[in-house]
Amino acid sequence: MKKLPLVYVIEDDSDMCSLYEKYLKGMARVKVYHNAISAISAIDREKPRMILLDILLDGPDGFTFLNEIVSYKETARIPIALITSLFVGSAQDFEDYGVVEILNKELMTPAEIRDVVSFWTGPDVKF
Repeated sequence: MKKLPLVYVIEDDSDMCSLYEKYLKGMARVKVYHNAISAISAIDREKPRMILLDILLDGPDGFTFLNEIVSYKETARIPIALITSLFVGSAQDFEDYGVVEILNKELMTPAEIRDVVSFWTGPDVKF
């Protein structure tokens, strides 16, 4: 049986976490972290294939998380989709941080999330 790719969801809203788990069921193993600190601690044990990252988190925000993981060779190339209702620019503005997509939290659909995860965790994506 094929092992599903590991996707980290870093989101402090429990309801949103439940939705992401539901949307990605059967296509990815989802590990939820409610803050940047717990995700940074866990990333050394098992590298995710992709990260869905909320920008506005309790404690250190998503930008702090980006700065931390980009500073290590082992984690710097993990594809990251920012999920935010803020206008932060384009994914190209954050490509040095591994950001490959920016999803509008208020407008994104389940299909869009599945498409992004499917594409960036696919066998043709190397990091």
